[in-house]
Amino acid sequence: MANKNKATGISFFNKYLSVWVILCMAAGVLIGRYLPAIPGFLGRFEYANISIPTAILIWVMIYPMMMKVDFQSIKNVGKNPKGLYLTWIVNWLIKPFTMYAIASFFLFIVFKNLITPELATEYLAGAVLLGAAPCTAMVFVWSTLTKGSPAYTVVQVATNNLIILVAFIPIVKLLLGVSNVTVPWDTLILSVVLFVVIPLAGGILTRVRVIKKKGLKYFEKKFLPKFNGATTAGLLLMLVLLFSFQGETILNNPLHILLIAVPLTIQTFFIFFIAYGAARLMKLPFNIAAPAGLIGASNFFELAVAVAIALFGMNSPAALATTVGVLTEVPLMLLLVYIANKTSHWFPKQAPLYRESKHLSKPITTQITES
Repeated sequence: MANKNKATGISFFNKYLSVWVILCMAAGVLIGRYLPAIPGFLGRFEYANISIPTAILIWVMIYPMMMKVDFQSIKNVGKNPKGLYLTWIVNWLIKPFTMYAIASFFLFIVFKNLITPELATEYLAGAVLLGAAPCTAMVFVWSTLTKGSPAYTVVQVATNNLIILVAFIPIVKLLLGVSNVTVPWDTLILSVVLFVVIPLAGGILTRVRVIKKKGLKYFEKKFLPKFNGATTAGLLLMLVLLFSFQGETILNNPLHILLIAVPLTIQTFFIFFIAYGAARLMKLPFNIAAPAGLIGASNFFELAVAVAIALFGMNSPAALATTVGVLTEVPLMLLLVYIANKTSHWFPKQAPLYRESKHLSKPITTQITES
């Protein structure tokens, strides 16, 4: 089974991530209910509203991802400009605002008799954080499953990581301000520095240093595999910790998990079909169109969870909303991968043209249908 999953581009743990999330939710709730001294003790370790145990686990999650991003690929931006323009527009000019609109509609109107306005406001804040953080790591998996262009995907991820540094804070501040949620600038900036800038810088420095000393082949074949499972382990441990604080909220409002999932699910499909449909109108080849649609539909949920905890606390409804995003992410994205593969005939065919690159150990597929 492991070999089969590896061949299809997704690991056993990632394929069944939703199952592990549910198990961790249950474990966390049970710990919070029957062993409350554990979250009570861990909750004492914080600085500037940042939970130190949570920060450590999030670094464990994000650092290995950042090592995979080759920022030297930025120089290839001009080789697939239309696909990248589409990605940037959908991710930063459309997605955050449709998330806000869809979540507001359901939380404050459709579910108004089931959710109090106070809870709806915090759930909306969690949804906003998810919408403002497009995927940076799992998109490699989704691209592989749709046979997306490796060269395009690398540039796509690298540029989005850079855009996050300048766009995430003002977008979150704007949308939360509209929601009458007060967010201190210093906490928001500190969160981005801790959970984006530091692991990003660490990943870049590690990548450059190891490749310089040992070469790219060693880095990709020997060094990176040492961190396999670290991201998943960090995520699952963090969820146990998070739900040990969230236990009382969940037990009092079990239906809210499903209610939060409704707008998140609709948003995922909506954004995918906006980008995927636009790619078809632009006559982009399938191996550009598929990852362009999938990166917007997916979320950088690790960042969203981290910022929600920093801004609102471990036991906040906003943090709960971001973890529902983790729960729904994998099954929804696998369904979209299936839809994309079944509709690949909608797009122009591309001819493979292989060339050597000192930065990539595998051949790059260059498209002849896109200038």
